[in-house]
Amino acid sequence: MLCAAFFAGFIDAIVGGGGLIQLPALFAAYPSTAPPVLLGTNKLGSICGTASAVLRYMRVVRIPARVLLPAAAIAFLAALTGASLVSAVSPALFRPLVPVMLTLVLMYVLWHKDFGARHAPIVFSRRRGYVALAAIGGIGLYDGFFGPGTGSFLMLLFIRLYGFDFLHASVGARTINVATNAGALLFFGIQGEVNWGLGIALGACNAAGSVLGTHTAVKHGSKFVRVAFIAIVIALIAKTGADAWRLTTLPMPGP
Repeated sequence: MLCAAFFAGFIDAIVGGGGLIQLPALFAAYPSTAPPVLLGTNKLGSICGTASAVLRYMRVVRIPARVLLPAAAIAFLAALTGASLVSAVSPALFRPLVPVMLTLVLMYVLWHKDFGARHAPIVFSRRRGYVALAAIGGIGLYDGFFGPGTGSFLMLLFIRLYGFDFLHASVGARTINVATNAGALLFFGIQGEVNWGLGIALGACNAAGSVLGTHTAVKHGSKFVRVAFIAIVIALIAKTGADAWRLTTLPMPGP
């Protein structure tokens, strides 16, 4: 379990997708634990990794706080709202849509060969700013409620709307992830649905993996992050697609 958290932190620090590793490992290791507790514990472990990644990136990459802080505030509130919906609406209803959305992301990145190769931040008009914040709010709501693929969606947004390259998009996505993890964790913590001891242990391992991941991303640059992004999105498509297929083929319960 702790090894899974370390590897999740490593992957998440570069391109996101750590939840693909850590959350399934939690469900496999603690099958009798209530799902909301595992979700809350996962958020505690994840926020340690994402926060460590941001702090590490800040040493070598300029983080545009003026742009990211308002977005992070909206993402925090949206994730808090999304987490509150977990008990009211089944996330399984949206599961089949995830591999479809990720496939569209992958096709877009592969089609545009130079996508994310150049860092040229865009000066926002008021309208473009509102669109970007609304999109981040929607992703934050999704992350608090369900989560798979959040890092990929955020990176696509930062490259497409903000004009970031892959490395800076990774930094932006991790910054927003800190806010979404904090929002969801606040809700689960208030509800008493966090195993704090396990979460702190996961967080320590996640943070250690995150430090290695950020070092790797900075050392190898945007081209490496692009390749890693494509690989993780393909893995996410396979995993979420298999999960959706498995749920749709399960026999219906009898009367």
